[in-house]
Amino acid sequence: MPASSDLPLTDRIRRAAGETTGGLPRQFWWLWTSTLINKLGGFVVPFLSLYLTTSRGYPPSYAGLVAALFGLGSSISAVGAGVLTDRIGRRPTLVAAQLGTALFTAVLGFTDGQVAIAVVVFLVGLCNNATRPATSAIIADIVPPEDRVRAYSLNYWAINIGFGLSAAAAGLIATHGYLTLFLLDALSTLICAVVIFIRIPETRPAEPVGRPDEPRIGLGTVFRDTRFMTVVALNLLLALVAQQGSTTLAVDMGLAGITSVQYGLVIGLNGLLIVLLQIPLTRWMEGRDRTALLVASALFIGWGFGLTALAGSSAWFYAFTVAVWTIGEILNAPTMMGLIAELSPTHARGRYQGVYSLSWSLASFLGPAVGGVLLEWVGSTAVWGSCAVCGTVAAAGYAVLGRRPGAATAAAVPGRRNGTTAVGGPADTGPEPASAPAPASAPASAGS
Repeated sequence: MPASSDLPLTDRIRRAAGETTGGLPRQFWWLWTSTLINKLGGFVVPFLSLYLTTSRGYPPSYAGLVAALFGLGSSISAVGAGVLTDRIGRRPTLVAAQLGTALFTAVLGFTDGQVAIAVVVFLVGLCNNATRPATSAIIADIVPPEDRVRAYSLNYWAINIGFGLSAAAAGLIATHGYLTLFLLDALSTLICAVVIFIRIPETRPAEPVGRPDEPRIGLGTVFRDTRFMTVVALNLLLALVAQQGSTTLAVDMGLAGITSVQYGLVIGLNGLLIVLLQIPLTRWMEGRDRTALLVASALFIGWGFGLTALAGSSAWFYAFTVAVWTIGEILNAPTMMGLIAELSPTHARGRYQGVYSLSWSLASFLGPAVGGVLLEWVGSTAVWGSCAVCGTVAAAGYAVLGRRPGAATAAAVPGRRNGTTAVGGPADTGPEPASAPAPASAPASAGS
């Protein structure tokens, strides 16, 4: 076979695409397709505050309260859906969450009154975020350990392609009435539920045939898993920083005299770079030290936002800062999801993914409030300086965690092998973790 550098450009692109997408199970691509469809129709959440303030005429304070209730619902469902994912299965949890999201999103379009809207938005957040633990657990169930970072990266890519296109289309659709947005969003979610129900079998491994006195893994076990909860805490720091990109950053740019058109172009750079760079950077990340990737991602995210303090009134400098933290986001997302899958014992993947998702839900609940208070009472320099500090602390935490041996904490969790929980090491190589499929006596139910 000729060397890659000797091939024509089209052949090199074709080979790279084959190496990036090849070897993944058919069920993964159905899940990927459903994710893309869902995000292509994800119109409501990004435009909810605008809908409440412009179309309904409610004050910004009410819009903020509704956003907080959405985050509260997401926080509750993160843990609850994780438990259901392990108890009743991945597919029923995911399908039920999508059906609930479709129903309440459609209902929201017809709801009137502040109390009624707040209640329905809470229910939308409750159902919407319940899909995360099940989706992540399915990927961990059906994709071999060496391919998980690549699979999570491709799924993340689909999310951003769908989000970017839906955000662009939503503005045009809203000119014909917001009700159309609600109904199309509900329809796309309903289609996802149908795809999952028809094309993806239950992937939860059968209960292992072990010793009758073998301890079961409950939520208490997850919260006592020191290494895992340290990773979740470090992720919460970065998630609080990342939340400023969709809230505080817009306000700060407005105060700096940046127009809404310029803001749209600047923030749109985030999605564009993810679409363009996610696959090439994923190929570059393969086989590299996971601790180094997590440290680098934390520094890029923290200091990318930190540099915003120097932007002044320059849209170009704001765009540069967005490019910096977007690279960190690209490095972090698949690497972290691969790590969480490895840290999760097979029969507790839903619980572990749910608690991990809780860090993002809490950030969506707390991040905008904290950023807004700092911006109003202390100033923008304090906001972006705090982001740089959080990124640096997270990077230091990953570095320390990567140097610690994993045997001590691994032994504390039933069903996990010693030595497979360290943060360090190649991102998708090494010994098979305990989260791999169960032995032949208890095969996973996912087929090829």
